Amino acid sequence: MKAIVQRGYGAPEEVLALREIDVPVVAEDEVLVRARAASVHPDVWHVVTGRPYVLRLMGAGLRTPRVPIPGTDVAGLVEAVGGRVTRFRPGDAVFGECVRGHQWHNGGAYAEYVAVPERALELKPANVTFEQAAAVPTAGLVALLNLCVLGRLRAGQKVLINGAAGCVGTIAIQVSRAYGAEVTGVDCAGKLDLVRAFGADRVIDYAREDFTRGSERYDLILDIPGNHTLSECRRVLSPGGVWVLVAHDQYGRSGGRWLGLVGRALGLMALTPFVSQLPRLRDGMGKPPPLAVLKELMEAGKLTPVIDKLFPLGEVPRALRCLAEGQPLGRVIITM
Repeated sequence: MKAIVQRGYGAPEEVLALREIDVPVVAEDEVLVRARAASVHPDVWHVVTGRPYVLRLMGAGLRTPRVPIPGTDVAGLVEAVGGRVTRFRPGDAVFGECVRGHQWHNGGAYAEYVAVPERALELKPANVTFEQAAAVPTAGLVALLNLCVLGRLRAGQKVLINGAAGCVGTIAIQVSRAYGAEVTGVDCAGKLDLVRAFGADRVIDYAREDFTRGSERYDLILDIPGNHTLSECRRVLSPGGVWVLVAHDQYGRSGGRWLGLVGRALGLMALTPFVSQLPRLRDGMGKPPPLAVLKELMEAGKLTPVIDKLFPLGEVPRALRCLAEGQPLGRVIITM
C-alpha cells in the first residue's frame, strides 16, 4: 500500500515521504479500514515536528517517531476484522481515531489501509461524506471533553467560545446549541459570518471588542487560543461559572520549544483546589461513548463538519504547511 512515512522530527517537507509499505496485519481487537479520508489537525503537526520536545517523552518517541505513519482521524470502509471484533463487518462505512490512549503519537491514518481498535470506531452516518466524517473525531472529542465534562454544559447556560471559527470552535458552537445553551462566538471579523452560520446567538470581533471587559456574564467560557488570563476571564464569569482552557500554542509561536504550554496547564491544575472557576476533572462522559454522541448529533443534523481544503495523500507536507501558515475556515482533509 501507499503511505506517508515519517523518518524523524522536523519540517514536514524534510521528514515525510510517500512510500510503498506492507498492509498492516490487524490484531484480534482491531479493524482494517480502507481509508477514504483523514484529517490534518494541530496534534499531527506537533508529532511530525516533535515540538514541544516534552511530547517525545509522552509517547511519540524520543529520537524518531515510535509509529512511523502520521495521522489520527480516519474515515473509510471496513476491509477485514480481527477475531474478537463483533460490531463491524467488511463493507461497513466507519469513522474514528487510530490512536490508543492519549493523542501524542502517530496513529497511522495517512495510508491507504490502517488498523484501528474496534472501540475507537463508529459507523459513519449516511448523511455525511467520508471527508466530513474524518473531520470530526479529534476536534469533536476535544469539544465534548471541554464542554460537557470539564465545563459541565447544561441547557439554558450562557456560553462564550473564544476561537469560535476553528475546527474545535465550530463543533463547540453546534454542541452547545444542541445542548440548549446560548452561545457567543469570538473570532476575527473575516470569520464571523461562519460563526453565525453555525448557530452563535452573538458574535464578537476580538480586534474591536475585548470580551473580558464587557458587561455580559457567562456560565462557561471555552478559551481555545488561550490568549486571556484566568484573572481576566473571571471578571466576566457568573457566580459558579467555569473557565475551560484549551490553549492552542499557534504551532509553536506562543509556547516554548521545550514545554510549549504544558507548564501553564500544570500551573492551572495546581490552582484547581483553590479557584472555583477552574474545572474539576471527572470520570469519563458516561454512556454512550463520546464518539457515539458525535455520530448521533451528525445523524440528527445538529452537527455539520466544516471542510476547507482537500489534498491527495502525496501532498501531506503541503497540507500541514497550509494548516500551520494559513487561516483555514474548517478542516484540512487528506483524500485517498
